[in-house]
Amino acid sequence: MKQLWGIDLGGTKIEGIVLEASTLRTVIRKRIPTGAENGYRHILSQVGHLVEIMSEETGTYPACIGIGTPGSLEPRSGRLKNSNTVCLNGKMLLQDLGEVLGMNVKLENDANCFALAELLLGAAAGRNGGREGMMFGIILGTGVGGGIVCNGRVVHGAHGIAGEWGHNELLPGGSPCYCGRSGCVETVLSGPALEAWYAELSGTVRSLREIASLADSDWAASRTIDRLVEYFGKAVAGVINILDPDIIVIGGGVGNIDALYTDRARAAMERHLFTGFLEIPVVRPQLGDSAGVFGAALLTEKT
Repeated sequence: MKQLWGIDLGGTKIEGIVLEASTLRTVIRKRIPTGAENGYRHILSQVGHLVEIMSEETGTYPACIGIGTPGSLEPRSGRLKNSNTVCLNGKMLLQDLGEVLGMNVKLENDANCFALAELLLGAAAGRNGGREGMMFGIILGTGVGGGIVCNGRVVHGAHGIAGEWGHNELLPGGSPCYCGRSGCVETVLSGPALEAWYAELSGTVRSLREIASLADSDWAASRTIDRLVEYFGKAVAGVINILDPDIIVIGGGVGNIDALYTDRARAAMERHLFTGFLEIPVVRPQLGDSAGVFGAALLTEKT
């Protein structure tokens, strides 16, 4: 039985999955802590440890594995860049993982993995079987990223940064971003950014989930959700004006906020669209936080 193996390398957890290739049925799923605070070599060892656990439980060891990670490979140097797990930046992650695991590794940005999975297996799968048209998959969580899949294939671009809308400037003169610039989409729309803005307004620290639940009764919570909706509309409209995708799927913790799927949110997008109206669906993911690891496994589908 052919199997597809994938790993989602997150900032706090590493999740692995093994799928039966013919049915895409889940054979096994496992999670372990990333331990990013212990540094780069520890992360590599944790990936190796997870693969060993999965191998012991399945009685197999793959020739190829797909791995989704924050950031992307710089085409000229082969080094990882733009990862919010900052100890990965500048490292030869693909090469080092191959050495640790002793197998062929297919490395992909985690937002691209999310988009691929939702297109082929999730929210967009019913649209021509997911193999035709263009999808923009958004990660809106601790960080802000995006992935573009066109006709069933991930779009990388000449610099390997296609879909990285999170580091476009949204708020001139805004907060500094880890990428070295200021006012990026991520500094306005990420979960930590919204929580910090609420805390500054109210003097109270709350989780984004709490803030959203208080939006009808707490003026600071209401303003925070308004900020999310208005700036999301402006930021994503810029992407739509360029790509004009067939569907947008929003993943990540911030993507669970109901206000993003209201008529008010669509109106916020339309105010910044060249057409003045929005016809494409903007939807929730169907695979939840599993999308990234499914997408990583799908990277090996044709090997």
